Amino acid sequence: MSKHLTKRADDYSKWYNELVVKADLAENSAVRGCMVIKPYGYAIWEKMQAELDRMFKETGHENAYFPLICS
Repeated sequence: MSKHLTKRADDYSKWYNELVVKADLAENSAVRGCMVIKPYGYAIWEKMQAELDRMFKETGHENAYFPLICS
């Protein structure tokens, strides 16, 4: 797969987006600039969120949520 991706050192943002799409974790939506997170991508996000939540609470920090609106 890596032979068909932009090199990370050349353009990190492009590499990351290509990787997410090729791994079938998300796809572009009909709304410009937005992506639809697919089930496996969302499962990864949930695991990351749970681990970060645990780490924050261990240190006495509180979570905050700032939803983004695509435009």
